[in-house]
Amino acid sequence: MTQIKPTQRTCFFFFLGLMCLGIGFGFVLSALGQDFPNRPIRMIVPYSPGGVTDITARIVTTHLSEALGQSVVVDNRAGGASIVGTDAVVKAKPDGYTLLLTSSALAANHILFKNIPYDPMRDLMGVSFLTTVPTVLVVPDANPIQNIKELVFQAKTKPDSMNYGSAGNGSGNHLTAEVFQNAAGIHVQHIPYKGGGAVMADLVAGHITFVFAVLPTAYPFITTGKLRALAVSSSSRNSALSDVPTVAESGYPGFSVTEWVGVFAPNNTPQAVIDKLNAAFNTTLKHHEVQTRLKALGSDVIGGAPSQLDSYLRTEVGKWSKLAEKVKFEVVD
Repeated sequence: MTQIKPTQRTCFFFFLGLMCLGIGFGFVLSALGQDFPNRPIRMIVPYSPGGVTDITARIVTTHLSEALGQSVVVDNRAGGASIVGTDAVVKAKPDGYTLLLTSSALAANHILFKNIPYDPMRDLMGVSFLTTVPTVLVVPDANPIQNIKELVFQAKTKPDSMNYGSAGNGSGNHLTAEVFQNAAGIHVQHIPYKGGGAVMADLVAGHITFVFAVLPTAYPFITTGKLRALAVSSSSRNSALSDVPTVAESGYPGFSVTEWVGVFAPNNTPQAVIDKLNAAFNTTLKHHEVQTRLKALGSDVIGGAPSQLDSYLRTEVGKWSKLAEKVKFEVVD
């Protein structure tokens, strides 16, 4: 009969202990997923109220609360081109109770800011892709400019008489405007605001010349005649503004820039929790009222698995990196 040496016995019990620990840890994660959620969830929107992320969050949260059986509270954490709110989520406990509802800036900020305290692909996990959102080039109704051709002509002949606004450095309307300026060969002053609501208020008042505004934000002002839509930034026309041409149709073939909105959780959030959240978001996005309200604003509802959002984020980061090689974006220390 073969005898087990003391060293072999020690190794055997050591590995047996590790195996039991792993099994026990798995049971803990499973139990956490089954128990989740048992208290309110905080959804951080890294912008001030009034922008596309905030509007989307408030449309979604009511029915999301029903799907999860717990209240979901929107927490606006504006500042630093979404960096402040995003960093708060990255540093939060990875238990599913703190989420980030954000947009395209998450993928583009690395080309605009030298010192970002996180890596979105390393420090965040996708929960649910929500929507894609075209931007629309709008001017105040009192502005005599009627189309892109006239806007570009004025920008080239009287650049000092024009400017454009955005929700802040790194916002979708800032990025879209810079890509457009590069395509059109123009350069006018950029005026960054602290959020979509503020920039729209000044645009309506006539204090700025134009904005590439996300459609959900601009739509109410367009339908009430306060703003005039010149073109949409997507590759095809939007059903909410079917009579408005695309930028590509207006003389810039191939032009296509679309914002997106998605929900993320801190890295190392248990997969069981991610899956439960994802199922709740997909249920919410299928709700008739949610779909109606989002589509009426021009948003295209996406949904899907967490991996779909993770993959899209990687693609977007790569896209903006390539654009930065062509477009001279101003970099902030």
